[in-house]
Amino acid sequence: MRRFRWKRRRAALALLPATVVMVMAGIAGASAAVPAISGTSPEASAAGGPPTAISLTGHRDVMAQHGTTFRGRVTPGGSHAVIVKIGGRRLHTHTQTDGSFKVRWHAPGSGVYGARAAVDGSTVRSRTFRVNAFRPAEASYYGPGLYGGGLACGGTLSPAKLGVANKTLPCGSRVTLRYHGKTVTVPVIDRGPYAGNREYDLTAATKAKLGFPSTGTVLTTH
Repeated sequence: MRRFRWKRRRAALALLPATVVMVMAGIAGASAAVPAISGTSPEASAAGGPPTAISLTGHRDVMAQHGTTFRGRVTPGGSHAVIVKIGGRRLHTHTQTDGSFKVRWHAPGSGVYGARAAVDGSTVRSRTFRVNAFRPAEASYYGPGLYGGGLACGGTLSPAKLGVANKTLPCGSRVTLRYHGKTVTVPVIDRGPYAGNREYDLTAATKAKLGFPSTGTVLTTH
């Protein structure tokens, strides 16, 4: 009986190398059959792929002769060279790995500027972002006692008329005014004022929209 069991053990031991070889071959075959997943390597993730979109934002109202920061993001993320065009200038910056970027701009003077970002070397562009650069100007208001009278730029003055009087700006010019956080854009409709060092005469309707008193300082884009 013992001799029979010993023979069975010897036979099993003799088959063991062949079994190990078959198992290893099966594992190798299974590994080779699993397809590689593209785009998941660290190198592929860092690259981010070609840009498809870019955004741009910042403060819409700034003071002339002061600096402000624009921020944005390129999609997908990765390292990209970005150019922000505003007021005839080209501002250069680079994105962070998540695609975000920022760039500083100094408003050279009062006016309305259009800022637009682009990924360098591609056709990807942001929407135009409008920036109002203001300077202080003395102003007053007029209207009572003059309603029904003619305006230098045409039409008649009424309590509901929106606009300003200015001595030099062309008739119809759009002027953006700001006072204590309120902003309004109105046309030049008349000439004046002719008293003091004031640059603008606001109609009663314009005065009401801004919450402006009889005289004071407003911020203007012109």
